[in-house]
Amino acid sequence: MPDHDDTPRHADPHDEPAVPGDRVPPRPPATARPDDAVPSFSAQFRAAVQNAGIARVAPGEAPSGRALLGAVGGVRGLAESVLPGFAFLVVYAITKELVPSVVIPVLVGLVFVVVRLVQRQSLVMSFAGIAGVVVSAALALFTGRAETNFIPGIVINSVWLVGLLVTLAIRWPLIGVVVGFLLPPNEDGSHVDWRADPAKRRVLTVATWIWVGLFALRLAVEVPLYLTAQIELLAAVKLVLGVPLYAAVLWVTWLLVRTVFVRRGDTAAV
Repeated sequence: MPDHDDTPRHADPHDEPAVPGDRVPPRPPATARPDDAVPSFSAQFRAAVQNAGIARVAPGEAPSGRALLGAVGGVRGLAESVLPGFAFLVVYAITKELVPSVVIPVLVGLVFVVVRLVQRQSLVMSFAGIAGVVVSAALALFTGRAETNFIPGIVINSVWLVGLLVTLAIRWPLIGVVVGFLLPPNEDGSHVDWRADPAKRRVLTVATWIWVGLFALRLAVEVPLYLTAQIELLAAVKLVLGVPLYAAVLWVTWLLVRTVFVRRGDTAAV
């Protein structure tokens, strides 16, 4: 019996005549579907916020340690925020020397950058943190005064305070702007108009005032300590009014926002 099929094959009009020795050319890659498109920055940012530990807690639920820890960047984010300032406090309290007090926190920040680099993790937060530490150290070394190390923090708090007050003055409270950006659009593609809802506008205004209180409190406590050069007390107060107070205010803000942005039927939630 023949070991091959002699049945004639109908030629495909799309087939090109084969040339002996030629390989069949590969098919062109399929065109990417719309669903495979890279999500926009706003979509990625919104997803990151919604996936955060604090964003998975139901309204009214007691804040868990895991949720608050996730809100400040986890254990590593907490360490990167606290340890440089703690190192300054400890070294200055022991030595009363400017150079080691500002150089050692820089080295601590560099350690975190190197660790993230070795583990191939995002360096954005580490670079942001080390940049602030380096600028503070440079100012202190340039002026020869240890209290100058705290000027960048005071300036940043002042800018935030003024910016928040401006948004309140023009009736566009910053927390409302941020929440409006994070909320997914309506079914018709329009954005959620939180300013048209008195309840939403009132809650978002109150939340913005809470952040005003945070920055005002920091300045009210830290500026007099800076002016009187109470270095150790200033360093300790900055630690207390830093990440712990930030996490508390963030949590209160989240609870307030959840009271007016919840899922009802097809209405999107934060």
